[in-house]
Amino acid sequence: MRAFTNRAARTSALVGAVAAAGLLLTACGGDGAAPSASATASPSATAAAPGSAASPAPAPGPFNDADVLFAQMMIPHHEQALEMARIADGRAEDADVKKLVAAIERAQDPEIRTMRAWLKGWDRPESADDGSDHGGGHGGGHGSGSVSGMAGMMSEQDMKRLAAAEGKEFDRAFAELMIAHHEGAVAMAEDERKDGLNATAKKLADDVVRTQSAEIAELRKILDRL
Repeated sequence: MRAFTNRAARTSALVGAVAAAGLLLTACGGDGAAPSASATASPSATAAAPGSAASPAPAPGPFNDADVLFAQMMIPHHEQALEMARIADGRAEDADVKKLVAAIERAQDPEIRTMRAWLKGWDRPESADDGSDHGGGHGGGHGSGSVSGMAGMMSEQDMKRLAAAEGKEFDRAFAELMIAHHEGAVAMAEDERKDGLNATAKKLADDVVRTQSAEIAELRKILDRL
C-alpha cells in the first residue's frame, strides 16, 4: 500500500512539473507568446492620466495644419488661464470662484502637457510664431497664426488690474476677464472641430467647448449675484 502511495505521489509531482514547464514555454516565445501589457492595452489606457507623472502620448493618426495651429495657440491660452488662477490665490473671496479656479488648474495643466506631446510627435514647434516651415503633405490651409492676436487673451493692463484687486472686487474682475478668456478658447476649439483632421485633437476641442461653455455660464451667474 505504501509503495502504491509513493508511486502516485511521484506521478502527481511529475505531471505538475510538466504542466509548469509547458506554461513557461508558452509565456516565453514561439507562436503562443503571451502579449505584453503595452500590446494589449488600449490607446486611451496607455495615455497619461491627468496629473500623472507619465509623459502624455502623441496623438495617433493623420493631422493637418489646423490641428497644429490649435495646439500651438491653445497652449499659451491655457498658460494665461493658469496664471490668472495663480493670481486668485489669496485674493479670491467667493467660494464658487475658488471652485472654478481649482477646476481650471485641474483641467488645463494636463491639457498643456498633452498638446506639447502632440507637437513633439508631429515634429512641429510649440510656438505658432516660430516661423518654421516644415512643408510636408499634411494638408490644411491655415497659416502659422499669431499668439498676440489670439481671441480672449488678456492684455498686460488686464493682468495688472486683476493682480491689484482683492475680495469681491477681485471676484468680479476675475469673472469678467475669465468669461472673455473662455469665449476665446471656445472659438478656437470650434474652429478645430470644423477644420481639424486628427481625431484626438478634435476630441480635446469637444472637451474644451463643453467644459468652458459650462464655466462661462457659471461665471455669469456669479457676476449676477456679486
